[in-house]
Amino acid sequence: MALTRHKLGELLQLEDARNSNGIYSLKDVRGISIQKTFIETKANMDGVSLEPYILVAPDCFAYVTVTSRNGEKITIAHNTTQETFIVSSSYVVFSVNKVDLLDSDYLFIYFNRPEFDRYARVNSWGSARETFNWEDMRDIDIELPDLQTQKKYVAIYNTMLTNQKSYERGLDDLKIVCDGYIEDLRRRVPCTPIGEYIAKSTEKNSNGAITLEQGINIEKQFITPQRSNDNFFGRQIVRTGQIAYCTQLNNENVAVALRTGPDCIVSSVYDVIYVKDKTVLLPEYLMLWLSRAEFGRYVYWASQGTSYEFLSYDNLAGYRIPVPDIQIQKSIVSVYNVYLERITTNKILKAKIKDICPVLIKGSLEEEK
Repeated sequence: MALTRHKLGELLQLEDARNSNGIYSLKDVRGISIQKTFIETKANMDGVSLEPYILVAPDCFAYVTVTSRNGEKITIAHNTTQETFIVSSSYVVFSVNKVDLLDSDYLFIYFNRPEFDRYARVNSWGSARETFNWEDMRDIDIELPDLQTQKKYVAIYNTMLTNQKSYERGLDDLKIVCDGYIEDLRRRVPCTPIGEYIAKSTEKNSNGAITLEQGINIEKQFITPQRSNDNFFGRQIVRTGQIAYCTQLNNENVAVALRTGPDCIVSSVYDVIYVKDKTVLLPEYLMLWLSRAEFGRYVYWASQGTSYEFLSYDNLAGYRIPVPDIQIQKSIVSVYNVYLERITTNKILKAKIKDICPVLIKGSLEEEK
């Protein structure tokens, strides 16, 4: 069959069923990420009525019309579960009503391309906030192969997605093993303040020899700062194997990281520590504990200040961890490193699935031609 061309509005219908009877609760509320997935809401829901919230039934789509300040992406998601979610009334919810012409999974592959993000941004309108509204969505021209060809390429996409999800579940299992072993250590080995094993580094870039400037994000990674200070003289040096952390508190998210790359410099808001004797305590093992959520809660409690709260070195040194035999530490670190490597691999798999979306759409159209 030949390709057919349609306005997207011919194939979709708006959904506006509300939670007016209060059947759905806070556990059913969802937001949407820029990765185009439904996520647990991060909004403060205290005192918010859920009755105006829109129902997102299985096989429905929801999107946020605002595209400005959104990472050059449009947040849109497809409910592929058997559950019904509810979303804010500011969202647009719709479904495919011409299922003989358009497969909903194929449509999501279409939405999941960078080309669609660019289209939505270019065709957004507004002053303070730019929006891609429902009429803009309906006005999209879409070229479609026959339904059988659509389903063929959807099957390829879903196979890749199933494999990635399977890998991700294995990742969760590995994290449970790591966390369980660490918790068992706490019960078997006395906890001691880390101040017994670490010291504060005050080494400055006095001669300006190091020009690699770095910051730290809340994912515990060194990053290149968005704003650079060209004056590298006198900045704090972070040597390979040392740990740097931001002294200014960001709720319970602590910007802390172990330096594994070349020596770098950081701004004055960071402190740098190092392990005095690596035959007693591994920096990687220490970093494992500093990456845990409980450390964030400790920092929240131990920080001091008024407008801004800061974590002093003395308060950091009071954090207590179990320090087992060095061989046990090495074993734990080895397992945890496998976990980190698999996190990286999972991110690569997700990126490849997203990268394949334009290829699948193009392939389906060329096959029909």
